[in-house]
Amino acid sequence: MAEITVAESAGFCFGVDRAVKLCYKALEEYKAVATLGPIIHNQNVVDDLIRKGARIIDNISELHENECVVIRSHGVSASVYEQLQQTGNPYVDATCPFVAKIHRIVEKHTANGDFVLIAGDAKHPEVEAIVGHCKGNCFVFESAEALNEFFQGNSRDLYKKLAIVAQTTYNILVWRKCLEVLPKDDPNIMVYDTICHATQVRQSDADKLSRKSDLMIVVGGRHSSNTVKLYHVCNRNCRSYHIENSDELHTLDLRNAEHIGITAGASTPAHIIKEVKETMTDIIENNNLEEDINFAEALDQSFRKIHNGEKVKGTVCSVNNTEAIVDVGTKHTGYVPLSELTDDSSKKPADIVSVGDELDLIVTKINDQEGIVTLSKKKVDEAKGFEEIIQAKEAGTILEGTVNAAVKGGVIITYAGVRVFIPASQSGLPRGSEMDSIVKTKQRFTILEVNEHRKRAVGSIKAVLRAEKDAAKEAFWATAEVGKVYKGEVKSLTSYGAFVDLGGIDGMVHISELSWKRIKHPSEVVNVGDYIEVYIKELDQENNRISLGYKKPEDNPWEKFKANYSVGDVIPVTIVSITPFGAFAQIIDGVDGLIHISQLADKRVENVKDIVSVGDTVDVRIIDVDIENKRISISMRALLEDSEDQDEYDADEE
Repeated sequence: MAEITVAESAGFCFGVDRAVKLCYKALEEYKAVATLGPIIHNQNVVDDLIRKGARIIDNISELHENECVVIRSHGVSASVYEQLQQTGNPYVDATCPFVAKIHRIVEKHTANGDFVLIAGDAKHPEVEAIVGHCKGNCFVFESAEALNEFFQGNSRDLYKKLAIVAQTTYNILVWRKCLEVLPKDDPNIMVYDTICHATQVRQSDADKLSRKSDLMIVVGGRHSSNTVKLYHVCNRNCRSYHIENSDELHTLDLRNAEHIGITAGASTPAHIIKEVKETMTDIIENNNLEEDINFAEALDQSFRKIHNGEKVKGTVCSVNNTEAIVDVGTKHTGYVPLSELTDDSSKKPADIVSVGDELDLIVTKINDQEGIVTLSKKKVDEAKGFEEIIQAKEAGTILEGTVNAAVKGGVIITYAGVRVFIPASQSGLPRGSEMDSIVKTKQRFTILEVNEHRKRAVGSIKAVLRAEKDAAKEAFWATAEVGKVYKGEVKSLTSYGAFVDLGGIDGMVHISELSWKRIKHPSEVVNVGDYIEVYIKELDQENNRISLGYKKPEDNPWEKFKANYSVGDVIPVTIVSITPFGAFAQIIDGVDGLIHISQLADKRVENVKDIVSVGDTVDVRIIDVDIENKRISISMRALLEDSEDQDEYDADEE
């Protein structure tokens, strides 16, 4: 019978116990109670509070009138307290006193202009609340490496004085490594050891118990930061499982463990820990009976020989940074190196497999003398993946995978464990492009060739792009009609117009259709990458040509002129160009009029430049308008003659 030991420090800490009691008390005193987020990271406790009438809200705006809100032990930012003052709702502050102490520290230092470093998980509610009490000037880091990067990447000018605090449930071992990174004997760096004493004791007890145990059970919520840290502490020393309650014990392998330890996170009630211990005792007793019955069979299995290339099943017992260790049911200890788990160099074994996973593996090397067998998950995945590749080629299926690397002549995409070569000519990139530009991007592709003997495949991204473009063209022509409006991206500019992508097919806006004004180049109106609204002017499906319009009829300056000006009006104009026969002057933006040389003065003019220069503003009278041919005649002379007539009239009156 296995020996089961429960860590003395397992279970509720002071802050969590206080928060839960305050919540139950609020349910007795108020008609309606809401908690700002789950009161603790333990689903059993949360479910019980909900059954008793509490509800969970995510922010203050969700509160009902007169509803009492309970602030959980993790605390909240300063802005939440301000919102509560505005609502007038009653509230119970169940913030852990140790967390509240951190709030006071960071408020004081940032108010004084100091910079605050916070050790913890930036997404954890406790850390979010701490940041919410900083008046700027703070940085959250998770590890000693991240802290070192902060010091390496920032000038001392960023901070004169530093204050360093830690999340109350921060890993003690990691915290000690962080302290080693700090500049030594600097009086301007103040370190506050804010890790909760109960957390320190709990982690220390778990470390000691796991060192003398064959198996550790860590009980607590999946989202409980301190419980997850306890699991990592224990898993370094022995096989460990993280569970939320006793129901999960039935799915675990509790065999081959003479000494079993139990610890629990700060948000795990005592009754759940007791249930776990009692249930585990029952399971072990039943397992012992089964083991007696199957001992002979198991013994035979353990001495079974295995061979290179053989396919076996293995259960993951533990995972570290370089490999997964598996039980293959024989006397051998199975190892699956990272290189045999995945081709993705950015991933660790824990990203691929977890403790308890049952894997299909292929034996790659056996060392009977040392009792070691090396295995490959990747080879099994490749075999399965290659079957998918073959089927995809036959069916013409479009696949999706990440471009892992650029190689000579193309790129490699890994799909279901199979390396698929995409030649540069099939990459979809223009000729001569750098293949590196699509590395680490997801791409859709089809299979062109399969070499079953060499387990190699050749694919094409270009074929998918071409098929999608053809489908888009088909869809466009099915619905396109003159006058229809589209929003498209400007893809390229030429001297005579702009090409616009309408969604898989390009149309052209002629330079004359870009503006009502005369322009020398399309770039005066649009740029490559702009999204503009255009409409179809003409369609020629046979030649695959689409003429587009951009300028709007309501912006036509000639319509504006027609509506606001008439023959006989006296108006100011600006000289824009000079010719031997007269001067052109701008009346409004986009509409010019001609002052003929004969209309410049009340005398004979030999040279236009003797009377006006480009940029001059002069008064003229409109003497003729031809809207159809867009011609307007204007006169300075007419105003001079009007002045002479007025002078003669005045003289006659005298």
